[in-house]
Formats: sequence, structure tokens, C-alpha cells
Amino acid sequence: MSMKVSGFSFIRNALKFDYPIIEAINSILPICDEFVVAVGNSEDDTLNYIKSIASPKIKIIETIWDDSMREGGRVLAMETDKAFKAISPDSDWAFYIQGDEVIHEKYLPEIKKAMEEYKDDKRVEGLLFNHLNFYGSYDFIADSRRWQKKEIRIVRNRKDIYSYKDAMSFRKGNNQKLNVKKIDATIYHYGWVKPPSVMQKKQEEFHKLWHDDEWVKKNIPVVNEFDYSGIDSVVRFNGTHPNVMKERLERLNWKFSFDPSKSKKVSLRHYLLNLIFQRTGWHIGEFKNYRLLK
Repeated sequence: MSMKVSGFSFIRNALKFDYPIIEAINSILPICDEFVVAVGNSEDDTLNYIKSIASPKIKIIETIWDDSMREGGRVLAMETDKAFKAISPDSDWAFYIQGDEVIHEKYLPEIKKAMEEYKDDKRVEGLLFNHLNFYGSYDFIADSRRWQKKEIRIVRNRKDIYSYKDAMSFRKGNNQKLNVKKIDATIYHYGWVKPPSVMQKKQEEFHKLWHDDEWVKKNIPVVNEFDYSGIDSVVRFNGTHPNVMKERLERLNWKFSFDPSKSKKVSLRHYLLNLIFQRTGWHIGEFKNYRLLK
């Protein structure tokens, strides 16, 4: 039997905060039969920006964010669920991608193969991806244990599955973890690669989705540019970026370099845990928001 795949995402203020949402959508569009985008009430021209995608697969729903749902970034999960619920009921799989995530084209055959392989295996409720976090520029990735995660990005099109917490993962009825299979594919996360002035604006705005005004006032400095130096560890990225990111890489107009002597200081415990992770890949104490099937 044939397989149907729906992509889905949500976005607001894509232009204001320089989201690579067009690249995100286009990166997985080749293996999707449709793509649902929940476009929230924006202060810029995000709606027409999404409409500019030249594909009949795109389905746009316009939404209003409930900005009162600030605890734990709950509004992000609510917007994810709006898009998820709008996909075609006859789709087998739902492929989720956030506005600052991109899939390298080299992974598409493996992703499609995995969806076909597990389509009729009802034990498999989702597919688990590696997660690569670019930081400061397209030449560096954050490599400490707190940055490196595995995330569910493909789920079954079932009504009991929903976006979890701040939309970074999924769960099913009664708050149960999904049973997943790990696949050989990686999410490229570009959320920490923006012009320093734009990154600062994003920090000021997005912490409001998790915290009250008093917390934001106390913890987020009012400055013109974000200070990228406040990180514990990064390494140079030696791979290639997705083809859809080519134009964005070419217009990079700021410099980022990392001085280990000025890196964010961590406790001895965290230093040792990072060292073990970086040298062996063993993530001691890792929280796993999934059940990995053998």
C-alpha cells in the first residue's frame, strides 16, 4: 500500500527574528505529500512570506497565539498541536519541523526508508533524530552535553499524540512517552545563528514565553547585541550544510570566534560530565523523553 506523509510546523514573526522557516519547510517538502503551516498573528509580513513558497503542497492556517500561556513555553506546544490537527486524516506519518530546524538532503532517503519500513509496525509511534546545534555562526556547533539531544520529529497521525511542554517533543494520552525507533538522520538547529542584534531581540521576546515580566527584567540584560561568548564549549563544524541554506550562508555579515579562556565557567562536576560525553558519547543522566524500541 502507498504511504502518505504530512509535514507540519508553526511560525510567527519569521522576518522580525530571522527564522529560516522557508529553508526548514523546503528541506523536507520533497518527501511530504502536504505541508501544514500554522501562521500566528505577526508584527511583520510572515503570512505573505509563507505564501511565497511555490508549492501546491502548502496548506496555511492562520492562528492567534495565547500569550497568557507563558509557563514553560506552553503556547508553543499549543500552536504545534493546531498544525498537527489540521493535517489530512488519511496521512500515515506526520513530520514535524520547527522554524529554525533544517534537514540535510543527504538524510531524506534514509528518513523515507524508515517511514516505509515501520509504516505497518504499530509498535513504532515515532522516529527519533539526532540533534546538532549551531552556535554563533555556521562554522561552530555547541558540543557540551546540555546541548546534544535526540528529538522525536516524526510521529504517527494519531489523535492521542500531542506536543509536549514547549514543543520540543511529543507524548501520548495520559502523559506517556512514545515508543520510537532511532534513525540515522540529524536535525540541523540554527536557532543560535542570527545577527547579534536580532539574537538579542529574540532573547528579550522569547523569554516572555517562559517567564513573567519581572523575571525577564531581572535576567535578560538590555543591550543592543547578544553576547555569544557566554557558552561553555563549541567545536568547529567540518561538514556541509543543506543546499537550501546556501543563500543564507552567503549573506552572513558578522564574525564569531570562540576563546576557550573566556568561556562560561561550569562546576567541576559538569566539566567532568562534559569531558566524558565529548570523548565517549556517553551522556550520563540524560533525560530521555521516549522509549527506545529494540
